[in-house]
Amino acid sequence: MDGEINWTAVKEEVTGYLRDLVRFDTTNPPGNETPAARYLADILEGEGFEVTLLESAPGRGNLIARLEGTGEERPLLLLSHLDVVPAEREEWERDPFGGELVDGYIWGRGTVDTKQLTAMELMTLLLLKRQGFVPRRDIILAATADEEMGGRYGLGWLLETHPHLLDCEYAINEGGGIGFDFGGKRFYVCQTAEKGVCWLKVRTKGRAGHASIPTKDNAVVHLAGALTRLAQAKLPMHRTATVEAFIRGLARGQKFPASLLFPLVLNPLFEPLILRSIPAEGMIGSALRAMLHNTATPTVLRAGEKTNVIPSTAEAEVDCRMLPGQSVESLLAEVKPILGEEVEVEVFATTTPYESDYHTELYELFGQVLAELDPGSTVVPFLLTGSSDGRYLAAKGVKVYGFSPMKQEPGLPILELAHGRNERISVENLLFGTRVLYEVVRRFCGEG
Repeated sequence: MDGEINWTAVKEEVTGYLRDLVRFDTTNPPGNETPAARYLADILEGEGFEVTLLESAPGRGNLIARLEGTGEERPLLLLSHLDVVPAEREEWERDPFGGELVDGYIWGRGTVDTKQLTAMELMTLLLLKRQGFVPRRDIILAATADEEMGGRYGLGWLLETHPHLLDCEYAINEGGGIGFDFGGKRFYVCQTAEKGVCWLKVRTKGRAGHASIPTKDNAVVHLAGALTRLAQAKLPMHRTATVEAFIRGLARGQKFPASLLFPLVLNPLFEPLILRSIPAEGMIGSALRAMLHNTATPTVLRAGEKTNVIPSTAEAEVDCRMLPGQSVESLLAEVKPILGEEVEVEVFATTTPYESDYHTELYELFGQVLAELDPGSTVVPFLLTGSSDGRYLAAKGVKVYGFSPMKQEPGLPILELAHGRNERISVENLLFGTRVLYEVVRRFCGEG
C-alpha cells in the first residue's frame, strides 16, 4: 500500500497543513483553539469524516474524528494539542505566527510542540481514508485545547464529560519519537513513562522589625538557608523499569568499555562519575539525573513589601517532580528533613506519575518502522521529566506512548526549540515523521 502513495505530493500537503495551523495564534492563555479546530474540521469533513467539535468554554475548541474499523480490536487514539506557549515576537528572527517557509524550514510557535504532530496525525488519517483502508480497530484523531496549562479545558474535560468518544486501548501522544546520536549511534526515544507534579509552598517566619537593626530571626534569611540546602541536596535514587531499559538500551549501542561502564549510572556509588563523563549538551546529559531521582526546584519567591522593613513571613514555591512508583508522601519524606522543622510546607498542586508497558506490539512497531526508514537506528523507552496530557489517559488504563517521530535537526536541539525562540522544523523532517507514523498506524491497525 505504501507504494501507492506519492510522497512528494504528501510533503507539499502536510507542509501546507502545518503552516496554516501555525498561523492560528493559540497562545495559552487564553488558548482560543476553536478556529484551529474548525480548520481541521473543514478538512476532515471535506474528505467524508464525521467530526465532533466540542467547546469546554467559549473559544476552547476540541476536535475529534474517527476512521471506523471492524471493531475486532479496541481503538487507537492519535492525540495532539492545538494550544501553544507564548512567544516573545521581538526575540524571534521571524514572525512566530507567520508559518513562513524559509530554506526548507517551517518557522513558528508549535512547529515542534506540537502542531507538527497534529499535521502528521491528520495526514495519516487522510491517507488511510483515501486508500479505502478499513482497520481492525477504530482510529480516533483528537486535537485538543489547553495542554500547556494542564488540560482542564481539553483532554481532562473531554474524558470527564464525553469519555465514550475517546475510549481506546492505546494512544500515541507527544513526548517522544525524537532522534539523537549517542556514542556514534542513532537512537529514538519512545516515551513510556512520565513524572508526576507536586508543587509546594514553603514558608518561614521570623520577627518583623526595622531593617536598620538586623536580627538573626529573619524570615527571609531562614528561607534562603532552607532553599540553599534543598538546592544542594542529593535526593535518593529510584530505579524505574523504563529508565533501566533506556540506559541498558543505550549501552548496548556503545563500544567496549562504554558498553560496560554506562549501566553503572544505575548504581548510586558510580552515578556522579558516569554523569560527569556525559557531555552536558544534548538531551541525555541534562535529563538523566532527573530521570533517576525525584527533583525539587525553587521557582517563585515572595517576601516583604518595603526595603526598610524586615517581613515576618517569607514564602517560596517549589516545583517537585515524582518518579513512577513514588507518591506525595514519599516525596515529602525526602524533602521536609532538608528544609528543616521550622519550615512550613503546603502541597498546592499534584498529578500522578505513570509508566506504560513497552512489551507490546505497538512499541515493537515503532522500532521496526524506524529501522526501515532510518537504517541502523534503535528505539529505547524514555521517561518524560515534564508532564503531558498522557497522564489523563494512563489513569484510565490506556497504554500511552509519546511518539512524535522527528530526526535530530543538524545544529538544532529539538528540546531547546520546544518553548524556545525561533522554533522550527524542516519540511523533510515533517515528511519523515508523517511516513513513520502512517506506516506504524497502518501496520498496527491492520485491515479487517
